[in-house]
Amino acid sequence: MTEQFERLQKVIAQSGVTSRRKAEVLITEGKVTVNGEVVKTLGTKVKPSDKIEVEGIPLENPNKLYILFHKPTKVITSVSDDKGRTVVTDFFPQLKERIFPVGRLDYETSGLLILTNDGEFANHMTHPRYKMKKKYVAKLKGFLLREQVKELEKGIMLEDGKTAPAIVKVKTQDREKNTTLVEITISEGRNRQVRRMFAHFGHEVVKLSRIEYGNLTLKSLNAGDARELSPHEVKQLRQMAQYKG
Repeated sequence: MTEQFERLQKVIAQSGVTSRRKAEVLITEGKVTVNGEVVKTLGTKVKPSDKIEVEGIPLENPNKLYILFHKPTKVITSVSDDKGRTVVTDFFPQLKERIFPVGRLDYETSGLLILTNDGEFANHMTHPRYKMKKKYVAKLKGFLLREQVKELEKGIMLEDGKTAPAIVKVKTQDREKNTTLVEITISEGRNRQVRRMFAHFGHEVVKLSRIEYGNLTLKSLNAGDARELSPHEVKQLRQMAQYKG
């Protein structure tokens, strides 16, 4: 069977070492070798049997993993923490492959998180261009007013720019406890964005969980549980991100 050729930067990104853009920089800087020869030409085609090294380290070609994880609160969305706190990869000690989170959920936020060893896939899932939809359920202090919902649906101005239109659905409002339970769907991934959007109106988020990401939900997964994505689910995500890799 004839070996299939792929572009060098794509192979590096798919290995999970770095993004395709960073791989291109490493290639042009002469930090990548193929079969012992330095390669500086972008678009160079390589085959699976080629020996590729990035900054002197042999490139591994692990099986691609795509994991859906229900992140609990008080867990860091990272592969390590200098303060010794629990990180998401601590939940997968049995894996030999190096996996990393796709995007972030903050320390106090729970919910749906994807982990993978496919750098190119991760880049497409998080790139602003592809506008992957993410749904959250938030418990707020105070009542979210109809006028505030309309503003969120049009986009509001935060310190880092105007937000894209959101989909907002008020689920319940508890007059005794002065709280609102609301679902909000956004297509961006700014730092602590949902919390900041509600803070814009003076509402503190006391509980926040991401319940959907693209076509994925947390069905049957308790906090701390995980499962591998099916090939069909991965294909659907790629189609949503217009990703052909």
